[in-house]
Amino acid sequence: APEELLGRTIVVVANLKPAKLMGIESQGMVLAAGDKDVVSLLFLPDDALPGTKVK
Repeated sequence: APEELLGRTIVVVANLKPAKLMGIESQGMVLAAGDKDVVSLLFLPDDALPGTKVK
């Protein structure tokens, strides 16, 4: 749910070619991982700063 993202640091892939998803233009995506049954967003530690590189 969107409220789960409040106050959290997440990984966003930005500057993607714009695409319409469910009728809304998207220019980026949040990074998630999982299998066919479970998908989870990737959250960074609370002390991670904006712009931290993902390796």
